Amino acid sequence: MKTLTLLLRRAALAACLVVATPFTALVAAPVASQDWAKDMAAFAAQDAAAPSAPGCVLFLGSSSIRLWKTLATDFPGLPVVNRGFGGSQIVDSIVHFDRVVLPHHPRLIVFYAGTNDIAAGKSPEQVAEDFQTLCAKIHAARPEAKILFLSIQYSPSRWHLRDRMAAANAAIAKFCAADPRRSFVDTNPAMLAADGRPDESLYSADRLHMAPGGYAVWTKLLAPLVK
Repeated sequence: MKTLTLLLRRAALAACLVVATPFTALVAAPVASQDWAKDMAAFAAQDAAAPSAPGCVLFLGSSSIRLWKTLATDFPGLPVVNRGFGGSQIVDSIVHFDRVVLPHHPRLIVFYAGTNDIAAGKSPEQVAEDFQTLCAKIHAARPEAKILFLSIQYSPSRWHLRDRMAAANAAIAKFCAADPRRSFVDTNPAMLAADGRPDESLYSADRLHMAPGGYAVWTKLLAPLVK
């Protein structure tokens, strides 16, 4: 009788394990929006040639970060690192976290992404969740680092998406407010003209990326925060 009972218990345990396996497989790893192999190779080469200073300010995100060529002069005296890769979504910084964040020991991470996510059809809730996932990885690996999220901006070419962008910004701002290591900076009011629409003079010819005037606005907003 004892032998039969033991066999039944083992069978039940095995059945539980078999049933649990498919559910475990449902938790899929994040997938990059596209192939970033060349960009990651370039970052690796830059890190090898000139390792970042401890306590640096890491600028991370999509093309608005990548195209910020004047970081060193805009923030003189600060060890800045640019790890922007154009066209990227928040998930790409998650997937390539080991390459874009881990080689550095920043005191502050300035992050801008999300506009490509919204343009690709992601919901505001998914954008906010992706940012939360990225922050969790940063907090685990670099617990002393502060994170500054630059609001998803309502550029002229994506003005029609502003309601969804505003919803994502609101969710991210609320999330940032829950931890003193996180801050949300709303850049949009300073990028609008008197008529309430985007100031075209702050954007380049494609009406998506910023002109020097746009970066000047960002620099003015960020200067007291990064220092």
